[in-house]
Amino acid sequence: MFESLSSRLTSIFDKLKRHGKLSEEDVTSALREVRVALLEADVALPVVKSFIEDVKKEAIGQEVLQSIHPSQMVIKIVHDHLIRLLNADNKELNLAGAPPLVILMVGLQGSGKTTTTAKLANVLVHKNNKKVLMASLDIYRPAAQHQLDVLGKSIHVNTVPIIPNESPLQITERALKISKTEGYDILLLDTAGRLHIDIALMDEISEIKAKAKPLETLLVADAMTGQDAAHIAKTFQEKIGLTGLILTRIDGDARGGAALSMRSISGVPIKFLGTGEKIDQLEVFHPDRLANRILGMGDVVSLVEKAMETIDQEEAEHLAKKMQKGSFDLNDMALQLKQISKMGGMSGIMNLLPGIGKIKDKIQTAGLDDRFLKQQLSIISSMTPQEKGDPRILNASRRRRISSGSGTTIQDINKLLKQHRDMETMMKRMGKLGKKGFLRQGIGGLFSR
Repeated sequence: MFESLSSRLTSIFDKLKRHGKLSEEDVTSALREVRVALLEADVALPVVKSFIEDVKKEAIGQEVLQSIHPSQMVIKIVHDHLIRLLNADNKELNLAGAPPLVILMVGLQGSGKTTTTAKLANVLVHKNNKKVLMASLDIYRPAAQHQLDVLGKSIHVNTVPIIPNESPLQITERALKISKTEGYDILLLDTAGRLHIDIALMDEISEIKAKAKPLETLLVADAMTGQDAAHIAKTFQEKIGLTGLILTRIDGDARGGAALSMRSISGVPIKFLGTGEKIDQLEVFHPDRLANRILGMGDVVSLVEKAMETIDQEEAEHLAKKMQKGSFDLNDMALQLKQISKMGGMSGIMNLLPGIGKIKDKIQTAGLDDRFLKQQLSIISSMTPQEKGDPRILNASRRRRISSGSGTTIQDINKLLKQHRDMETMMKRMGKLGKKGFLRQGIGGLFSR
């Protein structure tokens, strides 16, 4: 998400940095380019106009133009205004109240509402330690209730048993009763969607809302619909009343205009972002972190959080001990590759690294993508335990066998082995330096000959 916008803004600000001092004309010209970049990213015109006017007022002030680093001041102003646009006082999901708390999920058909309901349940169970019950109120879409049941089983979250010919209101009443009598903390109600907003849909949701009295009413909207997503959110807010938004399929939207428009047009905060199809790919929305990503500053905090969630502590300690001894075989390399995959693959990590936008094209040209990771794991999987433990025994005939078994070329295997040798060399140097030596010489000590 935001790849094209981030690339454009980085280029614009790089030009500004080349000027020692900025004139009012320099700032106006740069903001004109920012305006075009935002419009091309599918941000709604009223939002763009308001954003540029606010930034311009602050950026052409004497305090900025006469400062020591005027270009950095302009970037900071844009950054701060992006956070405001995305809602600086963004509130997390409200879980304060007597259980069972009800969360009502609403949205149009095809927005990913049912999958997002299961994703949210997964977050509430594993991160918030809550006992969650899900109920599908969608009696219109074929197998919609069964879909939620299957998703629930995959994450070990209970769903309200399906009884044929019940109305959405009857299912709601039964779900409320079960959640109270069986001691659930949270009840998630997955309402029916439509292909477009109609009176019948709004009336049905209003009835359910009056009966369930939800603490949160969350609209699930598809980022791929661009500006339409913001207008859908505005309509739902006016007709139903929303407490938050969940924006799905942001991994498929390189422009990102929907996220920038939604808060401003609907007046409703974004609570979560759906970052992929997997059940664990739902992120809490942080305006400041997203502003950093848009401006190519990365998101190191999210990267560290991902690492803490996915990295196995025992494996990490085992690898640390091996590093101290200077030993690093292909089994260890495979573990490292699997950890990268768990953290969202190469693309997931690259999006969070500061300044990566400038070299992203070069990385992709070099073929360092998720397919490259899978290929390397496939090569290592085709080896015997003996070969993984001691790659020095990999002669020509063994390499041919591995090539055939993994569907790769001899050159691919040679590249992997070279990469392993380079990593092993670094590990040995780290082992020789020891902790005190590493602290004394720093990273440079690893690369010295």
